[in-house]
Amino acid sequence: MWPAGTRAAFSLIEILLVVTLLSLIMLALMAVFNSTQTAFRASITQTDVLQGGRATMDMITSDFRQMSPSDNIYAPNLTSNLNNISSPVNFWLSRQGVTLYQSLIGVSQNQVRTNQIQSFFILSYQNQVWKGVGYFVDPYSTNYIFPLYRYDSSVIPGRPTPIQIFSAFLDNLSIPGFPASDNNTNIHHLLDGVVHLNVRAYDPNGVQLTNGYPFGQSYVIHNATFINYPSSEVSMILCSNTLPAAVEIQLGVLEDRTLSRAASFGLVAPPNSTYNYSNYLSQQSGKVHLFRQRVTIPNADPTVYQ
Repeated sequence: MWPAGTRAAFSLIEILLVVTLLSLIMLALMAVFNSTQTAFRASITQTDVLQGGRATMDMITSDFRQMSPSDNIYAPNLTSNLNNISSPVNFWLSRQGVTLYQSLIGVSQNQVRTNQIQSFFILSYQNQVWKGVGYFVDPYSTNYIFPLYRYDSSVIPGRPTPIQIFSAFLDNLSIPGFPASDNNTNIHHLLDGVVHLNVRAYDPNGVQLTNGYPFGQSYVIHNATFINYPSSEVSMILCSNTLPAAVEIQLGVLEDRTLSRAASFGLVAPPNSTYNYSNYLSQQSGKVHLFRQRVTIPNADPTVYQ
């Protein structure tokens, strides 16, 4: 019983205690909500990257499986210059000279991941029509960060010859920034954030194609020219009836949020100099999704390796 003339009420201390408890509960709920939203956004981002990467890999592998030999429709005339060809090219592979080093998590500072970018061209013959397909990354783009492009052109009446198709592809690689890619209807923008694009070719025995492979043995590959670099990656031209028996494709794509953060540093990157965002990306090795696939070439002729 309350004394006569008094009313039941909460004390100030009780009210402050209740307010404090409610505040803690609200903060806990907000933390759970934020973590859930963060995880949800991260899963969507990873899904987008995985879908884009897988779709790109499917397209590249499909193009490789259709690779065809040009045989001797023109007399081969190979030189050591990868940009000076006077015969149809079945397969052309060259590095773009752009390398991104990324520190690995949980290892010593001397250990880094090396991301290398290569360009390649594929010739195929479908329904009595010669078709050329090429892939390249523009590391100096002022609109995107490491965008991947696909070039394609066919030889039909009134269109270029296979040699001209390959020359037109090389023209888009000659100037940093590839200005022709913005107005060229044969070039299509596929994917952004491609910091690693690597292709390795193999013979029927599974040995990587190099000049004097393997380990200095004097194996002979007909109608082929190689340029070996200290990085162990190889540039090559394969003509006439020469095709690789298989290729291994590696594709490294940045997550969308990492890509957006890198874009905030500015997209202007002078050729052969440090990118505005290079220091940031060098610490983001865990944000690169890697795709890897080996593809056999059905039209490869094993006799060219004998």
